[in-house]
Amino acid sequence: MIIVSEIGDKTFLIAAIMAMKHSRLVVFAAAFSSLMIMSVLSAMLGHVVPNLIPKQYTDICASLLFLCFGVRMLYEAYHMDDNDNEEMLEVEHELKDVEDRNNASKLEEMEVGGMEASDQPISNKSKPEKAKDGLMNLMQLVFSPVFVQTFVLTFLGEWGDRSQISTIALAAANNVYYVTIGVVLGHGMCTALAVLGGRMLASKISVRTVTFAGAILFLIFGVFYGFNVYNNIQ
Repeated sequence: MIIVSEIGDKTFLIAAIMAMKHSRLVVFAAAFSSLMIMSVLSAMLGHVVPNLIPKQYTDICASLLFLCFGVRMLYEAYHMDDNDNEEMLEVEHELKDVEDRNNASKLEEMEVGGMEASDQPISNKSKPEKAKDGLMNLMQLVFSPVFVQTFVLTFLGEWGDRSQISTIALAAANNVYYVTIGVVLGHGMCTALAVLGGRMLASKISVRTVTFAGAILFLIFGVFYGFNVYNNIQ
């Protein structure tokens, strides 16, 4: 499920594009560690839910979530063009904006000696952009800029994504340890594919076909959990 939902996704393309410009090992370490932390946090959250809500209701929620995701992905795939690369263009634009901001910041620090620039407020940035820049600056004290940029962009790109919500739903209805291992392995395989040849893979494989496959898989999960709920009621 993770593989079909992540190939061609935003986090996949971030790792692919960053690996074209920087060390593949650094990009893989940053992207995979970000996704692993997100997966563990999501699984832990899903593990807590059954303690607050009866399992029967968590199964119902999981079934509805998977069915909704499946229907939505079918709709997206149906209206998607075979040569649609909007996601890749969006990621490239976001990465270019980050690099431009970093370059502008470095030039500004060189011009004013790094003193006046830190005292002047940056009014043209939104609050999320300021938070992202602040997190990057904090982590750059320990890690390399490439690692930090890949880690932060991947973490924020995965937040609220289908795979994260699906991980929560799976962990709420199944063994949290098995779910965590499966999700981490899935993210590891996708990240490795992205770093080794993700750009070429994303251009060769039809995103529409992958989306259709993911939709069918989500619908199967939805029917499975719905069947479990029906059996428990009987």
